[in-house]
Amino acid sequence: TYTPTLASPTLGGQITASTFVLEQPRCVFGEEHSDAVIWLVVAVPEAVPKFNNSVEPGSPERTFQNFPATAPAYLTLNTTLLGYPCPKPPGDITVLRVGAETSCAGDKTRPTCNGPLPGPGPYRVKFLALRDTEPVGETAWSDPITLRRARPPGSVPTTGSGRSAGMIALTSILSILFAVLLASLVALLFFWGSDTHIGSSTFSKPEPVSVRRYNTHHVYDQPAARL
Repeated sequence: TYTPTLASPTLGGQITASTFVLEQPRCVFGEEHSDAVIWLVVAVPEAVPKFNNSVEPGSPERTFQNFPATAPAYLTLNTTLLGYPCPKPPGDITVLRVGAETSCAGDKTRPTCNGPLPGPGPYRVKFLALRDTEPVGETAWSDPITLRRARPPGSVPTTGSGRSAGMIALTSILSILFAVLLASLVALLFFWGSDTHIGSSTFSKPEPVSVRRYNTHHVYDQPAARL
């Protein structure tokens, strides 16, 4: 009766372009499954109605590297009942990130790789307990899970993250005013320097002085007029 569910929306990165996060199936499988291996099955919706629990994990029909072209489902994240203790110990992380392994995505020697999902989906998942290759327990299938799509470059806003258009316009105007003020200050300093240079030259350069030479005419004593 248990249906796998996504982790809380408050969890960062609950759904990305190649991964999603599930709640762990705590207290779902009982002690009768203590000697079984619990797998996560990831499938495209079309494979759900005719899914065969008895197909061995890692076989060509259940290989991650062939998903979904020739393998409509694959098994991954295998663990035992000890991996899902019940009740949950305080402080335990109780989620599973599907699609988190990048190192084995192209490694065909690891057909049960938990590799990045190849597209937005949708996908459906369930947990399956196998004793050797015999199915001994399973959950219901989840609802379809669709991943995020990458945004085309043309849809990315150019106004800057966290800034409104009004704020950007105000910043532009202030920048222009500052540039005008700076240019005016530079021009003022230039002309002030020029005036100072001319004034100093005027007062420091002596003016030419023309001195006229006068010839002094001696006045000789005239003899007294004869009476």
